[in-house]
Amino acid sequence: MAKLIPWDVIEDKYASLFDKKNMGAPAKPVRMALGALIIKEKGGFSDEEVGEQIKENPYLQYFIGLTEFQKDAPFDPSMMVHFRKRFNAQIMKEINELICLGQEHNPLSVGLTGVVRVPGVTLFFKAKN
Repeated sequence: MAKLIPWDVIEDKYASLFDKKNMGAPAKPVRMALGALIIKEKGGFSDEEVGEQIKENPYLQYFIGLTEFQKDAPFDPSMMVHFRKRFNAQIMKEINELICLGQEHNPLSVGLTGVVRVPGVTLFFKAKN
């Protein structure tokens, strides 16, 4: 699934949400933020459980963009609140369209279906016929 999501294009949209003055702590990468939201929804996990699942599973760590296994959670569970706030309905709609467009041109996506819900927004991954 990680290869079906155009992370670089989504990163550009995500980066535009932040203040350009570079104040405060650096934001987590979009792959980590959106990936964590997808893991939460697909697994039915609480915010705390998402961190634990990612900490224990190298496949989930890869999915959120980590390049090597790490024993510590990559973010505090309270970050999930910030991740949800960053992805408003319009951005989630645009992300969904990008993913669906990518599936139409990707031979690996045959038969892929899925749904991701962020409060007030539902992402539908289109099924291939």
